[in-house]
Amino acid sequence: MSGVLTPLQCLQTAQSIADTQESDGAVPWSVGGHTDPWDHVENLMALTVAGLLEPARAGFDWCRSTQRADGSWPIQTRNGVIEDANTDSNFCAYIATGVWHHVLITGDRRFALQMWPTVSRAIELVLSMQLPGGQISWARSDAGMMDEALLTGCASIYHSIRCALALANYLDEPQPEWEVAVGQLGHVIAEHPDAFSPKDTHAMEWYYPILGGAVRGAAARARIEDRWDDFVVDGLGIRCVDHRPWVTGAETCELVMALDAVGDRARAHQQFAAMQHLRETDGSYWTGLVFADGKRWPEERTTWTGAAMILAADALSSTSPASGIFRGAGLPRGLEDEFDCACAASGR
Repeated sequence: MSGVLTPLQCLQTAQSIADTQESDGAVPWSVGGHTDPWDHVENLMALTVAGLLEPARAGFDWCRSTQRADGSWPIQTRNGVIEDANTDSNFCAYIATGVWHHVLITGDRRFALQMWPTVSRAIELVLSMQLPGGQISWARSDAGMMDEALLTGCASIYHSIRCALALANYLDEPQPEWEVAVGQLGHVIAEHPDAFSPKDTHAMEWYYPILGGAVRGAAARARIEDRWDDFVVDGLGIRCVDHRPWVTGAETCELVMALDAVGDRARAHQQFAAMQHLRETDGSYWTGLVFADGKRWPEERTTWTGAAMILAADALSSTSPASGIFRGAGLPRGLEDEFDCACAASGR
């Protein structure tokens, strides 16, 4: 990343993430902060890209040891104590992305075999939450499953299931039911946005269908253009919420990867450079900036912001063998084409 970020600076950021890791392998948001399964895995991916394999493996061990019998993880823990015992489907699915990403970089088949039961249980749990229209309920509690799906979460799940299918193919563990389910999910994301609870003031709702791979080609490019001016703040990154003067680093880096996935490399590089004002001297990253008054808010440096930056840097530089994971490189699409044809024939 000439003129923006050096390999040493990227490693420094990864080390700032590793320095927060707790003795059981959990990687919280910050020192003393809480841990959630999705951001924990995002951090492990960044550690893997940077070559810090020992803390990454410790983090995957945490995933194996804390997974519940039904394949889920609690939404939130702190220092090993559960603070929110409910289940978030997207949080649970992301382990598949993390494991496949690690296998792509390390080529470690033994690791893949070790993690396969964890991934398989997680994906089965997530698909048990699929609603009749193909979308996936976002949460479940002791009171039951919520009859509500979120576009951002489902777009991320779509990508995770494709990673799980890639892992299954790698291990010769065919999963035809997953192929059908991911085809249904991809179709509803791309063609039926009304199936999801509206959250269109949030930037993630804008770019995640592209980042997750369900929307590509002309539709993806049109989606980017449609709301570019609503979210992008020149020289600073992107707003998290369209009507608030607050730019955030992780969302900007995820947009970078979405732009990279559709071949918009120039603007991807511009946005990657724009968010670097959030970098601290130790390599960590502030979550965001309220540009109306120039104040960092919240006053915290989050591991997952640094992790998103590392993954974006890898995508733009094509450094690691997993740099194309959010371009969908080598990922199965399940029975999506067949499902689309069937829907067209039936008028759905």
